[in-house]
Amino acid sequence: MRQTAKTVAKLAAVAFVGAGAMASFTMSAHAQKTTEQGIQEYRDMLADGNPAELVELRGEDLWSKPQGPKNASLEQCDMGAGPGKLEGVAAAMPRFFGDAGKVMDVETRLVHCMVTLQGRDVAEVIKKPYSSAGEKPTEMESLVAYVYAQSRGAKIKVPQGHPEEKASRARGEKIFFYRAGPYDFSCASCHATDDQRIRLQGLPNLTKPEPAQAAFAAWPAYRVSQGAVRSMQWRMYDCFRQQRFPELKYGSQASIDLITFLGVKAEGGTMQATSLKR
Repeated sequence: MRQTAKTVAKLAAVAFVGAGAMASFTMSAHAQKTTEQGIQEYRDMLADGNPAELVELRGEDLWSKPQGPKNASLEQCDMGAGPGKLEGVAAAMPRFFGDAGKVMDVETRLVHCMVTLQGRDVAEVIKKPYSSAGEKPTEMESLVAYVYAQSRGAKIKVPQGHPEEKASRARGEKIFFYRAGPYDFSCASCHATDDQRIRLQGLPNLTKPEPAQAAFAAWPAYRVSQGAVRSMQWRMYDCFRQQRFPELKYGSQASIDLITFLGVKAEGGTMQATSLKR
């Protein structure tokens, strides 16, 4: 009951901050700075009770739970640091994996382990990677939150030593600047210029190291407006949706290449996921 009361108080404060931020949106550049401060207060007030912690705990259970035809857990999954080792791995992905012969991000590597270690069907595993409104977290959302949580505080260093890693980054850069669709948009339309925003949302210039570091480090994140943990793959999917591009398939090469490009730009940042967003 005490925790519930605390949560209600937080939400009431958030509503107040949100109302103040909305009012300041129409003001001058100085007032826009105040808006950013208000949004940061919004995050800070909920930071010590991030619901993502519950999703991470669920992911931890799923990590060690025997599943699939082979009745095996994921505890021997090699995410780049050796079987079962998770500390810091998300800060160094996407990366090339010799056993798969390709570059993988955290999510596609998890799918690979679910298929190879547990004997599960890939189509079934990725059938519903994202939860809908009001639903409990999916298996992928939970596992992703858990794996990323083990890299909190690690320095971002997405490798570029293998030719496939370099090729992935290069393709990701091309996709980032590629304009298409009914509005002739690209990722760069929103994320290659300083001081852009849409409504209350700041649009970081991802071509610069500091904004790229902050953005890459924060995903996956718990979206308060959706009541769900959203992963980096979801972030790429939703950006394509907003550009009115064809639907970006889960774990596609294009999504991995974009994440590689952003990760290389973000080198030196500090991982914060699973973070909290509006």
